[in-house]
Amino acid sequence: MSIEATSDQIRQEALAGLIASLVNQGHPLQYAQVMATSIIFQTDLDLRNAQMARLLNWLKQEHEDIYASSLVIVEETREEFEHRVQKG
Repeated sequence: MSIEATSDQIRQEALAGLIASLVNQGHPLQYAQVMATSIIFQTDLDLRNAQMARLLNWLKQEHEDIYASSLVIVEETREEFEHRVQKG
């Protein structure tokens, strides 16, 4: 089984477990599904932000020669993303 398949399986199991926990707390299934998806999505965003911050910090400390270029790439990616979101 590939790493991606394993990761997807873990995410599905986490989602199912979180939904079950929210339903056990008395939330209707439909709301529990939305709440669980939102919680996992926010957690994933937090993880990605932490990964990016750690990578940039490592580049700054260990590879200062490419750190500035890395910041430019990160900023360009943000701008491209915002542009795509605005276009719809």
